[in-house]
Amino acid sequence: MSAQKCMRKGCEAYLAYIMNTKESELKIESVLIVSEYSDVFSEELPGLPPIREIEFGIDLVPGTSPISIAPYRMAPTKLKELKVQLQELTDKGATVFSKIDLRSGYYQLRVKDSDVPKTTFRTRYGHYEFLVMPFGLTNAPTVFMDLMNWIFRPYLDNFMVVFTDDILIYT
Repeated sequence: MSAQKCMRKGCEAYLAYIMNTKESELKIESVLIVSEYSDVFSEELPGLPPIREIEFGIDLVPGTSPISIAPYRMAPTKLKELKVQLQELTDKGATVFSKIDLRSGYYQLRVKDSDVPKTTFRTRYGHYEFLVMPFGLTNAPTVFMDLMNWIFRPYLDNFMVVFTDDILIYT
């Protein structure tokens, strides 16, 4: 059975790469899967998106308190592997961990500085805050649509239709 079939059935898959660290200069392009799918990998990580006219804010209902949810439980073997991978990334100088490519739509909108503490979430390794708009918040799709309409306003209904993160350009 091929790896793709197993993955479609829900099997977990891991990509492991072993390389000679004695090489004088290590390049990410030397990883076969990276060179094969180079169009998927970003050339650079530009940091936070620019400050725009539209900012994401979080309005709380008076009297509400923050939600506190315990971190997800993990099997000891998975927890051990997670620790190893996080340590390897930290040793390489990684300071920001992202689940999704930073070029993704929601992550192009900053959270208001005053609302950053409202995005705090807890893991077994500490508390973290979103600096960009996360997925899953009630008004996030609306604010994202406002951003898309603001950016593409000159082109809307002339040769472009925008719905959430889908853009149709017609000629």
